[in-house]
Amino acid sequence: MTAPSPVNPGSLAELREVSVEHRAPGGSLLNRDRVHALTGADVTVAPGETVGVVGESGCGKSTLVKVLVGLQRPTAGTVMLGGRDIWRLGTTERRRHIGRTVGMVFQDPSTSLNRRLPVERIIADPLDVQRWRSPRERQQRVGELLHLVGLPSSARDALPTHLSGGQRQRVAIARALALEPALLVADEPTSALDVSVRAQILNLLMDLRERLGLAMVFVSHDLQTVRRVSDRIVTMYLGRVVEELPVARIERGRHPYTQALFSATPGLLRPMRPIPLTGPVPSAVRPPSGCPFRTRCWRATDTCATAMPPYAEDSADPAQRYRCYHPVTDYSDLHRPAGSADGADRSTEEHV
Repeated sequence: MTAPSPVNPGSLAELREVSVEHRAPGGSLLNRDRVHALTGADVTVAPGETVGVVGESGCGKSTLVKVLVGLQRPTAGTVMLGGRDIWRLGTTERRRHIGRTVGMVFQDPSTSLNRRLPVERIIADPLDVQRWRSPRERQQRVGELLHLVGLPSSARDALPTHLSGGQRQRVAIARALALEPALLVADEPTSALDVSVRAQILNLLMDLRERLGLAMVFVSHDLQTVRRVSDRIVTMYLGRVVEELPVARIERGRHPYTQALFSATPGLLRPMRPIPLTGPVPSAVRPPSGCPFRTRCWRATDTCATAMPPYAEDSADPAQRYRCYHPVTDYSDLHRPAGSADGADRSTEEHV
Protein backbone atom coordinates (compact mmCIF):
# COMPACT_ATOMS: atom_id res chain seq x y z
CA MET A 1 0.00 0.00 0.00
CA THR A 2 1.35 3.43 -0.91
CA ALA A 3 1.44 6.05 1.81
CA PRO A 4 0.96 9.68 0.82
CA SER A 5 3.25 12.51 1.87
CA PRO A 6 2.57 13.26 5.53
CA VAL A 7 0.25 16.17 6.23
CA ASN A 8 -0.08 16.69 9.96
CA PRO A 9 -1.63 19.95 11.15
CA GLY A 10 -0.51 19.15 14.70
CA SER A 11 3.17 18.74 13.82
CA LEU A 12 5.76 21.10 15.23
CA ALA A 13 7.99 20.92 12.15
CA GLU A 14 7.30 19.44 8.74
CA LEU A 15 9.08 19.17 5.42
CA ARG A 16 6.89 18.38 2.42
CA GLU A 17 8.57 17.23 -0.80
CA VAL A 18 11.60 19.41 -0.06
CA SER A 19 14.49 19.48 -2.52
CA VAL A 20 17.77 21.41 -2.39
CA GLU A 21 20.17 21.79 -5.30
CA HIS A 22 23.55 23.55 -5.37
CA ARG A 23 25.89 24.50 -8.16
CA ALA A 24 28.56 21.83 -8.41
CA PRO A 25 31.94 22.73 -6.81
CA GLY A 26 34.24 24.43 -9.25
CA GLY A 27 31.31 25.20 -11.50
CA SER A 28 30.89 28.34 -13.55
CA LEU A 29 28.08 30.09 -15.35
CA LEU A 30 28.76 27.79 -18.28
CA ASN A 31 28.78 24.67 -16.09
CA ARG A 32 25.22 23.77 -15.24
CA ASP A 33 26.01 20.69 -13.15
CA ARG A 34 23.99 20.68 -9.93
CA VAL A 35 24.48 18.83 -6.67
CA HIS A 36 21.23 17.19 -5.58
CA ALA A 37 21.72 17.64 -1.84
CA LEU A 38 18.12 16.83 -0.92
CA THR A 39 15.39 15.32 -3.11
CA GLY A 40 11.69 15.09 -2.27
CA ALA A 41 12.24 14.86 1.50
CA ASP A 42 9.19 14.32 3.74
CA VAL A 43 9.87 14.61 7.48
CA THR A 44 7.60 15.50 10.39
CA VAL A 45 8.38 16.20 14.05
CA ALA A 46 5.59 16.10 16.62
CA PRO A 47 5.66 18.15 19.84
CA GLY A 48 7.83 16.41 22.45
CA GLU A 49 9.11 13.82 19.95
CA THR A 50 12.76 13.02 19.25
CA VAL A 51 13.51 12.14 15.63
CA GLY A 52 16.90 10.63 14.86
CA VAL A 53 18.40 11.10 11.39
CA VAL A 54 21.04 8.61 10.25
CA GLY A 55 23.06 7.91 7.13
CA GLU A 56 26.55 8.00 5.70
CA SER A 57 28.52 11.22 5.22
CA GLY A 58 27.14 13.13 2.26
CA CYS A 59 23.64 11.64 2.50
CA GLY A 60 21.99 15.03 3.12
CA LYS A 61 21.65 15.05 6.92
CA SER A 62 23.22 18.47 7.43
CA THR A 63 21.29 19.96 4.50
CA LEU A 64 18.05 18.70 6.03
CA VAL A 65 19.01 20.35 9.32
CA LYS A 66 19.78 23.67 7.63
CA VAL A 67 16.40 23.58 5.91
CA LEU A 68 14.64 22.86 9.21
CA VAL A 69 16.18 25.88 10.95
CA GLY A 70 15.80 28.25 8.01
CA LEU A 71 19.51 28.48 7.12
CA GLN A 72 18.90 26.95 3.69
CA ARG A 73 16.05 27.91 1.40
CA PRO A 74 14.80 24.85 -0.48
CA THR A 75 14.76 24.72 -4.25
CA ALA A 76 11.29 23.16 -4.05
CA GLY A 77 8.84 22.03 -1.39
CA THR A 78 7.33 23.45 1.79
CA VAL A 79 8.89 23.99 5.22
CA MET A 80 6.37 24.29 8.05
CA LEU A 81 7.56 25.37 11.50
CA GLY A 82 5.13 25.92 14.33
CA GLY A 83 2.24 25.68 11.88
CA ARG A 84 3.59 28.40 9.56
CA ASP A 85 5.20 28.18 6.14
CA ILE A 86 8.45 29.99 6.97
CA TRP A 87 9.27 30.98 3.40
CA ARG A 88 5.96 32.76 3.00
CA LEU A 89 6.88 35.09 5.87
CA GLY A 90 8.73 38.38 5.48
CA THR A 91 12.42 38.36 6.37
CA THR A 92 12.03 40.01 9.78
CA GLU A 93 8.99 37.95 10.75
CA ARG A 94 10.66 34.73 9.57
CA ARG A 95 13.78 35.34 11.64
CA ARG A 96 11.71 36.16 14.69
CA HIS A 97 9.47 33.11 14.27
CA ILE A 98 12.35 30.68 13.69
CA GLY A 99 14.42 32.15 16.53
CA ARG A 100 11.60 31.65 19.01
CA THR A 101 10.57 28.21 17.79
CA VAL A 102 13.80 26.30 17.20
CA GLY A 103 17.28 26.20 18.75
CA MET A 104 20.36 24.83 17.01
CA VAL A 105 23.36 22.98 18.47
CA PHE A 106 26.19 22.64 15.96
CA GLN A 107 28.73 19.86 15.68
CA ASP A 108 31.90 21.64 16.81
CA PRO A 109 31.60 24.20 19.64
CA SER A 110 35.14 25.45 19.01
CA THR A 111 33.97 26.94 15.70
CA SER A 112 30.31 27.70 16.49
CA LEU A 113 31.15 30.00 19.43
CA ASN A 114 32.80 33.41 19.04
CA ARG A 115 36.17 33.01 20.74
CA ARG A 116 36.42 36.74 21.46
CA LEU A 117 33.20 37.00 23.44
CA PRO A 118 32.69 35.92 27.06
CA VAL A 119 30.18 33.21 27.80
CA GLU A 120 27.66 35.71 29.18
CA ARG A 121 27.48 37.62 25.90
CA ILE A 122 27.35 34.44 23.81
CA ILE A 123 24.33 33.13 25.71
CA ALA A 124 22.65 36.54 25.84
CA ASP A 125 23.06 37.16 22.11
CA PRO A 126 19.74 35.58 20.96
CA LEU A 127 17.97 37.35 23.84
CA ASP A 128 19.36 40.69 22.69
CA VAL A 129 18.63 40.06 19.02
CA GLN A 130 15.02 39.14 19.75
CA ARG A 131 14.74 41.94 22.39
CA TRP A 132 13.53 39.41 24.92
CA ARG A 133 12.02 41.24 27.91
CA SER A 134 14.18 43.74 29.82
CA PRO A 135 18.00 43.87 30.06
CA ARG A 136 17.84 42.88 33.71
CA GLU A 137 15.66 39.86 32.95
CA ARG A 138 18.11 38.85 30.23
CA GLN A 139 20.93 38.80 32.75
CA GLN A 140 18.83 36.66 35.06
CA ARG A 141 18.03 34.35 32.17
CA VAL A 142 21.75 33.83 31.48
CA GLY A 143 22.24 32.71 35.08
CA GLU A 144 19.30 30.32 34.80
CA LEU A 145 20.69 28.82 31.60
CA LEU A 146 24.17 28.30 33.07
CA HIS A 147 22.60 26.39 35.94
CA LEU A 148 20.36 24.46 33.56
CA VAL A 149 23.31 23.08 31.58
CA GLY A 150 25.49 22.41 34.63
CA LEU A 151 27.97 25.28 34.42
CA PRO A 152 29.02 27.38 37.44
CA SER A 153 28.14 31.08 37.58
CA SER A 154 31.87 31.84 37.40
CA ALA A 155 31.76 30.72 33.76
CA ARG A 156 29.95 33.95 32.78
CA ASP A 157 33.18 35.88 32.30
CA ALA A 158 35.20 33.06 30.70
CA LEU A 159 36.19 33.00 27.05
CA PRO A 160 35.43 29.82 25.09
CA THR A 161 39.17 29.17 24.67
CA HIS A 162 39.46 28.85 28.45
CA LEU A 163 36.83 26.10 28.59
CA SER A 164 37.03 22.39 27.82
CA GLY A 165 35.28 20.94 24.78
CA GLY A 166 32.44 19.61 26.91
CA GLN A 167 31.99 22.96 28.65
CA ARG A 168 31.91 24.78 25.32
CA GLN A 169 29.18 22.45 24.08
CA ARG A 170 27.21 23.17 27.26
CA VAL A 171 27.48 26.88 26.44
CA ALA A 172 26.23 26.14 22.91
CA ILE A 173 23.27 24.22 24.33
CA ALA A 174 22.48 27.06 26.75
CA ARG A 175 22.49 29.53 23.85
CA ALA A 176 20.19 27.28 21.82
CA LEU A 177 17.71 27.15 24.72
CA ALA A 178 17.83 30.86 25.54
CA LEU A 179 14.47 31.72 23.95
CA GLU A 180 12.71 28.60 25.27
CA PRO A 181 12.24 26.96 21.86
CA ALA A 182 9.87 24.05 21.41
CA LEU A 183 12.32 22.26 19.08
CA LEU A 184 16.04 21.62 19.55
CA VAL A 185 18.04 20.54 16.50
CA ALA A 186 21.37 18.85 17.28
CA ASP A 187 23.72 18.18 14.34
CA GLU A 188 26.17 15.49 15.55
CA PRO A 189 26.58 17.34 18.89
CA THR A 190 29.00 14.81 20.41
CA SER A 191 31.19 13.78 17.46
CA ALA A 192 33.78 16.57 17.99
CA LEU A 193 34.17 15.79 21.70
CA ASP A 194 36.46 13.47 23.59
CA VAL A 195 35.02 10.04 24.22
CA SER A 196 35.07 10.69 27.97
CA VAL A 197 32.61 13.62 27.71
CA ARG A 198 30.34 12.40 24.93
CA ALA A 199 28.14 10.45 27.34
CA GLN A 200 27.86 13.50 29.62
CA ILE A 201 26.58 15.75 26.83
CA LEU A 202 24.25 13.04 25.56
CA ASN A 203 22.82 12.55 29.07
CA LEU A 204 22.40 16.32 29.40
CA LEU A 205 20.40 16.51 26.19
CA MET A 206 18.18 13.63 27.26
CA ASP A 207 17.62 15.24 30.67
CA LEU A 208 16.75 18.61 29.12
CA ARG A 209 14.32 16.93 26.75
CA GLU A 210 12.43 15.42 29.69
CA ARG A 211 12.56 18.47 31.94
CA LEU A 212 11.57 21.02 29.31
CA GLY A 213 9.27 18.88 27.16
CA LEU A 214 11.42 19.56 24.10
CA ALA A 215 11.01 18.06 20.68
CA MET A 216 14.39 17.18 19.20
CA VAL A 217 15.96 16.32 15.87
CA PHE A 218 19.16 14.41 16.58
CA VAL A 219 21.51 13.89 13.64
CA SER A 220 24.33 11.37 13.76
CA HIS A 221 26.13 8.70 11.78
CA ASP A 222 26.16 6.56 14.95
CA LEU A 223 23.03 4.42 14.84
CA GLN A 224 23.46 3.17 18.41
CA THR A 225 23.53 6.72 19.79
CA VAL A 226 20.49 7.71 17.73
CA ARG A 227 18.74 4.54 18.84
CA ARG A 228 19.31 5.47 22.49
CA VAL A 229 17.84 8.98 22.32
CA SER A 230 15.15 8.76 19.64
CA ASP A 231 11.48 7.86 19.43
CA ARG A 232 11.62 7.53 15.65
CA ILE A 233 14.46 7.09 13.16
CA VAL A 234 14.76 8.50 9.64
CA THR A 235 17.25 6.81 7.31
CA MET A 236 18.72 8.92 4.49
CA TYR A 237 20.69 7.92 1.40
CA LEU A 238 22.03 10.26 -1.28
CA GLY A 239 19.69 13.09 -0.37
CA ARG A 240 16.56 10.97 -0.05
CA VAL A 241 14.60 9.68 2.90
CA VAL A 242 14.43 5.93 2.27
CA GLU A 243 12.81 4.75 5.52
CA GLU A 244 11.32 6.03 8.75
CA LEU A 245 10.35 3.76 11.61
CA PRO A 246 9.75 3.69 15.37
CA VAL A 247 12.97 3.03 17.27
CA ALA A 248 11.47 -0.17 18.70
CA ARG A 249 11.40 -1.60 15.16
CA ILE A 250 14.97 -0.76 14.15
CA GLU A 251 15.82 -4.47 13.96
CA ARG A 252 12.86 -4.84 11.57
CA GLY A 253 13.95 -2.23 9.08
CA ARG A 254 12.52 -3.04 5.65
CA HIS A 255 14.95 -1.06 3.53
CA PRO A 256 18.21 -2.91 2.75
CA TYR A 257 20.22 0.24 3.54
CA THR A 258 18.73 0.46 7.03
CA GLN A 259 19.71 -3.16 7.58
CA ALA A 260 23.25 -2.47 6.30
CA LEU A 261 23.63 0.41 8.76
CA PHE A 262 22.26 -1.68 11.61
CA SER A 263 24.55 -4.61 10.79
CA ALA A 264 27.58 -2.34 11.19
CA THR A 265 26.77 -1.58 14.85
CA PRO A 266 27.93 -3.87 17.68
CA GLY A 267 25.32 -6.28 19.01
CA LEU A 268 25.61 -8.76 21.85
CA LEU A 269 22.15 -10.30 22.01
CA ARG A 270 21.49 -10.77 18.30
CA PRO A 271 24.78 -10.22 16.45
CA MET A 272 24.37 -9.81 12.70
CA ARG A 273 26.61 -10.72 9.85
CA PRO A 274 28.05 -7.50 8.43
CA ILE A 275 26.37 -6.52 5.19
CA PRO A 276 29.12 -5.18 2.91
CA LEU A 277 28.07 -2.56 0.39
CA THR A 278 29.83 -3.21 -2.91
CA GLY A 279 29.59 -1.39 -6.19
CA PRO A 280 30.19 2.28 -7.05
CA VAL A 281 29.09 5.03 -4.68
CA PRO A 282 26.78 7.16 -6.84
CA SER A 283 27.38 10.83 -7.50
CA ALA A 284 25.08 13.49 -6.09
CA VAL A 285 25.71 15.46 -9.28
CA ARG A 286 24.51 12.65 -11.53
CA PRO A 287 22.45 10.36 -9.27
CA PRO A 288 21.36 7.04 -10.75
CA SER A 289 17.87 6.62 -12.13
CA GLY A 290 15.26 5.02 -9.94
CA CYS A 291 16.37 4.05 -6.45
CA PRO A 292 19.74 5.69 -5.66
CA PHE A 293 20.78 2.73 -3.50
CA ARG A 294 20.44 0.20 -6.31
CA THR A 295 24.12 0.48 -7.37
CA ARG A 296 25.19 -0.96 -4.01
CA CYS A 297 22.18 -3.09 -3.09
CA TRP A 298 22.40 -6.89 -3.18
CA ARG A 299 18.62 -7.14 -3.73
CA ALA A 300 18.42 -4.76 -6.72
CA THR A 301 16.78 -5.78 -10.00
CA ASP A 302 16.07 -3.99 -13.27
CA THR A 303 12.83 -2.68 -11.74
CA CYS A 304 14.85 -0.58 -9.29
CA ALA A 305 16.26 1.50 -12.16
CA THR A 306 12.87 2.54 -13.53
CA ALA A 307 11.66 5.00 -10.89
CA MET A 308 12.10 5.92 -7.24
CA PRO A 309 9.89 3.52 -5.25
CA PRO A 310 6.84 5.14 -3.67
CA TYR A 311 6.37 5.08 0.09
CA ALA A 312 4.88 1.86 1.42
CA GLU A 313 3.56 1.26 4.92
CA ASP A 314 4.61 -1.78 6.89
CA SER A 315 1.66 -4.07 7.56
CA ALA A 316 2.90 -4.74 11.12
CA ASP A 317 3.15 -1.02 12.01
CA PRO A 318 1.73 1.80 9.85
CA ALA A 319 4.19 4.19 11.51
CA GLN A 320 6.96 2.45 9.56
CA ARG A 321 7.35 3.65 5.95
CA TYR A 322 9.95 2.69 3.41
CA ARG A 323 10.78 3.21 -0.26
CA CYS A 324 11.90 -0.09 -1.73
CA TYR A 325 10.68 -2.47 -4.43
CA HIS A 326 12.29 -5.46 -2.70
CA PRO A 327 12.03 -4.86 1.06
CA VAL A 328 13.63 -7.19 3.58
CA THR A 329 10.95 -9.54 4.93
CA ASP A 330 12.99 -12.58 6.02
CA TYR A 331 15.46 -11.63 8.74
CA SER A 332 16.78 -15.10 9.49
CA ASP A 333 19.71 -14.73 7.11
CA LEU A 334 20.72 -11.37 8.62
CA HIS A 335 21.67 -12.76 12.02
CA ARG A 336 24.40 -15.20 12.96
CA PRO A 337 25.09 -17.13 16.18
CA ALA A 338 27.45 -15.36 18.57
CA GLY A 339 31.02 -16.57 18.09
CA SER A 340 30.50 -17.70 14.51
CA ALA A 341 33.91 -17.37 12.90
CA ASP A 342 32.89 -17.62 9.29
CA GLY A 343 29.82 -15.36 9.28
CA ALA A 344 31.60 -12.38 7.74
CA ASP A 345 33.16 -14.54 5.02
CA ARG A 346 29.78 -16.02 4.08
CA SER A 347 28.13 -12.62 3.96
CA THR A 348 30.81 -11.31 1.66
CA GLU A 349 30.31 -14.22 -0.73
CA GLU A 350 26.54 -13.84 -0.65
CA HIS A 351 26.39 -10.09 -1.25
CA VAL A 352 29.22 -9.45 -3.70
